[in-house]
Amino acid sequence: MSCMTGSNPAGGKPHGSRITIEAPVLRIGAGQSDYEGLSRYVDFLRKPRGLHMTLLHVGILDDLVQDIEAWTKGMSRSENVLPEIVGWLTELPVLQGFLGKSDKLVPLGGGRLMGLEVDVPQEVHDYQALLVQGLHVLLDDLGLDNIDDFILSSPALGYRSPRWLPHIAVGKARTRHDPPMEIAPVPVEFGDSQIRNRDSLPLPG
Repeated sequence: MSCMTGSNPAGGKPHGSRITIEAPVLRIGAGQSDYEGLSRYVDFLRKPRGLHMTLLHVGILDDLVQDIEAWTKGMSRSENVLPEIVGWLTELPVLQGFLGKSDKLVPLGGGRLMGLEVDVPQEVHDYQALLVQGLHVLLDDLGLDNIDDFILSSPALGYRSPRWLPHIAVGKARTRHDPPMEIAPVPVEFGDSQIRNRDSLPLPG
């Protein structure tokens, strides 16, 4: 569910930026050296700036709208769906910054990436569950049925499992079969939740 994407629309599409709700990483361990030490376990360690924990992956809005139109067999039209999604996103409450900790690297994305599995406070789990519940309500209001099936099958939303694993993607796995690896425990500090590529959302009206 974790994505590293620029803010420019992809492919010239007006709503082509990938949208996620995420908590930015402010610090891992005692500082830069603690994070750089992870390079002994992974290839192409990501730069600290931009590291984040994805709380909800929404995807490219145009693609999500198309998924919804296909699911409802055209009953939900894009001109109605898009403003509803944008309104819901911009009205979401903000999760305040929090502290977590990690002592394990785990494979992600079918084994192509490695990420820190993070223990987070219960309020973070509660907030993530609130996001999923809100997505359910939004999709119900848009006329979808079998919403759990839609969420798990929508290419735009990109879910592979109904279970949310708090994690931070940090680099490329050295092989596609890298196992989970124990590391020395490190604290992880997160900032307030935010919408990635918020400036690409269409204006209301």
